[in-house]
Amino acid sequence: MTKHTVEITNEITEEMSEIIGAGLNAYNDEITKYNDRKSLAIVVRDKQSGQLIGGMLGRSSLGLLFIELVYLPEELRNSGLGSTILKQFEQEGRNRGCSAAVLYTISFQAPGFYEKHGWERFGEIPCSPPGTSRIFLTKKL
Repeated sequence: MTKHTVEITNEITEEMSEIIGAGLNAYNDEITKYNDRKSLAIVVRDKQSGQLIGGMLGRSSLGLLFIELVYLPEELRNSGLGSTILKQFEQEGRNRGCSAAVLYTISFQAPGFYEKHGWERFGEIPCSPPGTSRIFLTKKL
C-alpha cells in the first residue's frame, strides 16, 4: 500500500510553487554547486496613476536569461517601448553574467519583433488552433 496520493488540479497555488520550486532549486544547486538564479522584472506604469500596465518578466539561471512573460497594452505597441524594455532586459542579463537568452512566443504574437532584435529561431512546434505554433528563440548576449 502506498503512502502517497496523486492529484490533478487546474489551480497552481503559492504553496505548490514554493515547495516544487524550492525542491528543484535545491536539487539543481546540489548537482551544479552553482546558484545564480534571480528573478527579473521590467515594468511599465502609468505616469499619473502609478498603475502597473505592462512589462517583461523572467529570470536568470545557470548563466542563461529567460524571458517568460511579456505584455504591453495595444496603444503602447509599435511605440519603441517594447524595444526599450527588451534592450534593458538583455543588458541586465549581461550584467548578471548571462551568455545567452531564451524565450518562446506564439506565431500570432511577436516572433518578428524578436528576430528584428537579433534573436534566432531554434525550434517550432505546431499547436492549436490549426496554423498556430510555438516558436522558440535564442540570442547570444
